[in-house]
Amino acid sequence: MMEAVLKEFLDNLWLYLSMPIISGLVGYVTNVIAIKMMFQPLEFVGKPPLLGWQGIIPRRAAKMAAISVETITSHLITQEEIFARLDADKVADELEPALNDLVDEIVDQVMLEYEPGLWEALPQIVKRKIYERVKRDAPRLINDIMAQLKLNISQMYDLEDMVVTKLSQDKALLNKIFLEVGNAEFRFIGRSGLYFGLMFGLVQMLVWLFFQQGWLLPAFGLLVGYATNAIALQMIFKPKEMIRVGPFTVQGLFMKRQKEVARDYGRLVSSYVLTPANIVEGILKGPYSDKVFDMIGRHVQRAVDEQTTIAKPFVTFAVGTQTYRNMKACAVQRLIAKLPTTLKHIETYADEALDLENTLSTRLQSLKPDEFEGMLRPAFEQDEWILIAVGAALGLAVGVFQLLVMFSGY
Repeated sequence: MMEAVLKEFLDNLWLYLSMPIISGLVGYVTNVIAIKMMFQPLEFVGKPPLLGWQGIIPRRAAKMAAISVETITSHLITQEEIFARLDADKVADELEPALNDLVDEIVDQVMLEYEPGLWEALPQIVKRKIYERVKRDAPRLINDIMAQLKLNISQMYDLEDMVVTKLSQDKALLNKIFLEVGNAEFRFIGRSGLYFGLMFGLVQMLVWLFFQQGWLLPAFGLLVGYATNAIALQMIFKPKEMIRVGPFTVQGLFMKRQKEVARDYGRLVSSYVLTPANIVEGILKGPYSDKVFDMIGRHVQRAVDEQTTIAKPFVTFAVGTQTYRNMKACAVQRLIAKLPTTLKHIETYADEALDLENTLSTRLQSLKPDEFEGMLRPAFEQDEWILIAVGAALGLAVGVFQLLVMFSGY
């Protein structure tokens, strides 16, 4: 019997060798496609809701972002700690040159808009005194605003909303974070599909030598497409803790890379998410922005009143009290409109003071396995069954092709 089996094998050598080769290719291709389906396309392509596809992570961007921010705020850093690291005097010093550049422009624009003839008629010495007093008191104004922000940070700022908004709107950035943090794991998924596919193909080849049943080919194709995805996903996260098996140590690939992942995550989040510009934008455009603007407005309007004492009686008499109030409001709005650009001057200082990359990386390294798993696992969990099902379907299709075309003579 063995002689007959050996003869069958040698007579159809290339046909039999094609089994592990095709199986390896099926495993590799299905796994690579599964990874692509997680991230691409960024927007839905096809006819919604069922005929088409959108990457799993972009499709669930809000939920993915919420999971990320929960990790940040629960385990890594709070908004109170972020603002506590900023020194009000230093912020004022950093902003003073930029604000000084704006004073003349804002005052001129407001006055020329409301009362061009009056402003042009004012003596230049009066104008200069107004400019100088605004510039002189600008640092105190910034200090007051910073103090109020720190005192009422929970009422003025929502770090979670800022991060979720940023990542939900920028799906490419969300993809980038997951791809770079899990880069080694995604490469492993592709390679493992090839390795496991080859092994399953060898088993398929041996089984076919003794049992040449047509249903075995699509069955093995289905098994390869399913198992290569499922096994790879399990190997990434399990076991969570390092265990010893004889002379070897075994641990989930992602869990084993905690220090490396921590460095990458700290760099990415501090460079693209928790940046000074994004934090400021979160203050100015977040859910509590009205309160922030009201607070800034009160400070600026009081400063305008104090700093235009010399000209105020004349201005009020000339343009009327209501018009004067409108001018103050306009000055406030112009200053607020220029704040995002102005605040870019403190980014270097803020980066150094916050030291977010080092803080996030260090604290992430000390997370427990269950907490650390939550960094990447949600990317797979959401629609994991779809990825596995697609892999199984592709494997089944290749098995049917083998049956109908390559092994049709059996």
